[in-house]
Amino acid sequence: MHKDQHLMEKLSMLQGTTRCRLLSGSMVLMSIFFLCGAAVNAQSEYKETISVLQSLHQDEMQAMHNYQAYARKAVSQKYPNIAKLFMTLAASESVHARNFKACLAKLGVAAEELPQQPLKVASTRKNLKFAIAVELEEIDRKYPQVLKQIKPENHKEAIQFITYAWESEKQHRELLKRIQSGTGLFFGLLTKRIEGNPYQYFVCQNCGSTLSEIPASTCPVCGGPAAKYAEIKLDFDDDVADEKHPYK
Repeated sequence: MHKDQHLMEKLSMLQGTTRCRLLSGSMVLMSIFFLCGAAVNAQSEYKETISVLQSLHQDEMQAMHNYQAYARKAVSQKYPNIAKLFMTLAASESVHARNFKACLAKLGVAAEELPQQPLKVASTRKNLKFAIAVELEEIDRKYPQVLKQIKPENHKEAIQFITYAWESEKQHRELLKRIQSGTGLFFGLLTKRIEGNPYQYFVCQNCGSTLSEIPASTCPVCGGPAAKYAEIKLDFDDDVADEKHPYK
């Protein structure tokens, strides 16, 4: 009698354990289905936003590689201060790329890893002229256009990150405008003036804001603490030039 009762108790415990395992497994499956469903819904709801973020991520990565190459060229032509400016712009673009990639991940989408476009590196004078033209095009046309494009979907974080990038590009323009007038006949005189003085550049690791001095209190673009700014060093051996680890 006691043996039968003991067996029944064991059987009951086993059934209870099995039910718990089944219930636990069902909850895991339900969670997976829920997450998948949420990701599918997000991709459907924010289709235009995802497309824009993918394109911007690729553009920022390409810009980062371009500016890195321009910096190396400037160093080879004995223009270390101009090289530092190019490295600073590369650092800012890497922050933008990281932000766009993170936003895509939250939408359940992996950033597309497309082959890098061939780098077109000319003389430092020509590289500066090209960089100025690109920055002006982005400020005047690209960013206003994409913000208008995704406005109906109203994904707040995507709008925020794109606005950060737009405001940072305006800062890039101001830094480049200092040397814009010298990219023609007077380039030699200009470089003597630039290279004759020490330059410092700082990039906010939160939004990519780019300044020649650290703000007194908060970042003028994202409102984050001034401690988020990192000085950009002219160091090609420091392997941190990607969207996961921006320049420091």
